[in-house]
Amino acid sequence: MIDNEAEAFAVLERVSYFRLASYWRVLEEDKAQHVFKPNSHFSNVLTLYRFDSELKSLVFNSIQRIEIAVRTKMIQQFSMKYGSFWFMDKQLFASEDIFRKNLVILRNAVERSIEDFVLEHFQRYDEPDMPPVWKSLELATLGILSRMYSNFADNALKKQVARSFTIPQHEFMRNWLENLTIIRNVCAHHARLWNRSFVVRPSMPHHLQLPWITDYSFPIIRLYPQLCCIAYWLRAIDPQSTFVADLKALLVKYPTVDPAAMGFPKGWLQEPLWLQN
Repeated sequence: MIDNEAEAFAVLERVSYFRLASYWRVLEEDKAQHVFKPNSHFSNVLTLYRFDSELKSLVFNSIQRIEIAVRTKMIQQFSMKYGSFWFMDKQLFASEDIFRKNLVILRNAVERSIEDFVLEHFQRYDEPDMPPVWKSLELATLGILSRMYSNFADNALKKQVARSFTIPQHEFMRNWLENLTIIRNVCAHHARLWNRSFVVRPSMPHHLQLPWITDYSFPIIRLYPQLCCIAYWLRAIDPQSTFVADLKALLVKYPTVDPAAMGFPKGWLQEPLWLQN
């Protein structure tokens, strides 16, 4: 039901029909015939759309903080052992094909960059054709960082980086990075996030150093386990992180949004992870 046609027309001038359609499909009783459930209103669609927009902003900003921290740790710890150009040494990577693809993308990013630190570097140096890692990796996307970390051959050093975030094994960090890259791209392209199903699923360890979860009855394909990983990682980076409080406040702001659609289990608020802040 459309209660205010003028508002509906105004919204559709700003937001395309098929973008909004992703939000009203949950209100359809018959998805083949597009028959809506009783008491379905256009305002319900707008509420879901606005909630999802704010959720994506919160998640995107949080992933950005994790990305910056991961980049910093990789630069610091890998460089201490392998020098300032380790990212250009194919001997340090498990797959030469992945190594070469990553390096091509990173080199293109450097060549296109108009960042002051890149321009100033090439005003002073001609060789090698890439700046040292602490400059070059600043131009790497989260996807490149994720693939570079995964492909790095020194598992002991990868474990050292993971443990700096109180993540016990590099396999967990590799998996979490892969998942965050997907979620980051969903947010960046303004796709629907709140009730999305994910093909790549996060590894959920049963024991972690910081407060974590005890109930694993949630659907692993939904957003909830991804949010658990984000909340944990942010807490490891900054004990004063407000992500948990901000997420709770967002759900309070939109009381008609059902957390179960995102995979939140009953009693999730009593989990050690979510009792923070």
